[in-house]
Amino acid sequence: MNDEQARHDEQARSRARQPQGVAAEPLLRLAGVQKSFGAVHALRGVDLTVPSAAVTALVGDNGAGKSVTVKVVAGTHLPDEGQMFWEGRPVHPRTPREAAALGIEVVYQDLALCDNLDVVQNMFLGREAVKRGFLDEDAMECSAMRTLAELQVTTIQSVRLPVASLSGGQRQSVAVAKAVMWNSKLVILDEPTAALGVAQTRQVLELVRRLAERGLGVVIISHNLTDVFAVADRIAVMRLGRVVSEGPASGTDVQTVVELMTTGNARAA
Repeated sequence: MNDEQARHDEQARSRARQPQGVAAEPLLRLAGVQKSFGAVHALRGVDLTVPSAAVTALVGDNGAGKSVTVKVVAGTHLPDEGQMFWEGRPVHPRTPREAAALGIEVVYQDLALCDNLDVVQNMFLGREAVKRGFLDEDAMECSAMRTLAELQVTTIQSVRLPVASLSGGQRQSVAVAKAVMWNSKLVILDEPTAALGVAQTRQVLELVRRLAERGLGVVIISHNLTDVFAVADRIAVMRLGRVVSEGPASGTDVQTVVELMTTGNARAA
């Protein structure tokens, strides 16, 4: 397991060292993705591009289709129509396990952590390291500590603390570290700063930036546009099941994004 983590780290560093001028296939691309639930058309032809080594913010009002889009990417929902491309090749993840095998990990808003387990147990939950038929506690503890250190998570005093004793920002850090341990290439974060204080929000946003700096693709879903503009390289705006705008964060502003979310059109300057 240590060798696998080392290979992942080297792959991340290699992606981060790629020349900026070299054109490459995006990590993830959705083309014309549609999804309906009975008479409700949740997605109406979603086109979305997510590059590596960058933070892409997916924003939109409630019911815009953000969560359904993520669940299609994560293998929870199968699209009715459209195509998903992963590193330039068409893929059809039918389960979250298949999506995880590609390198796609999702940190949902509820974090999916067990309060009664410690940090190590949570990070390896369902993927425990076994040696001679017994749990390899030492290997798991070392791997958890190394991953948190590489992400510069310094606020957790011990990886043997129960998650119930951690703050909101610390719990979010554990969930993110858990996601990046398993050869991840894309990490999707659903409302990572919801219900956090100012200091904890800053901590989580810095962690998001470090993920991109490691070469990972990051998608952040947030209603907090201040946080979005603080961390995102690109912004994709959804409205009524479609992506109505997609481009660099530096090329837009909060007012324009709000107009796109509410009307689907940006006011001419």
